[in-house]
Amino acid sequence: MPIYEYKCPGCGHFFEELITGDLGRSVPCPACGVAETEKRMSAIGGVLMKSGLPAPSCGGGCSGAPSCAGACPRA
Repeated sequence: MPIYEYKCPGCGHFFEELITGDLGRSVPCPACGVAETEKRMSAIGGVLMKSGLPAPSCGGGCSGAPSCAGACPRA
């Protein structure tokens, strides 16, 4: 069962929702009740290398780790 991220166009609230059944149904905002929310692209839980092990994290000081592709996102 997938968990999707949503953003409310009314109040700007971000939230997650576990969706079972109809994936096309609208999900109301839990903060303000707006009926039509926007499904957002979400980041995957982790990046896997070919070995199936998690890719090393740069930890803020990138030295070309596979997870950063040469550019540190935290810099």
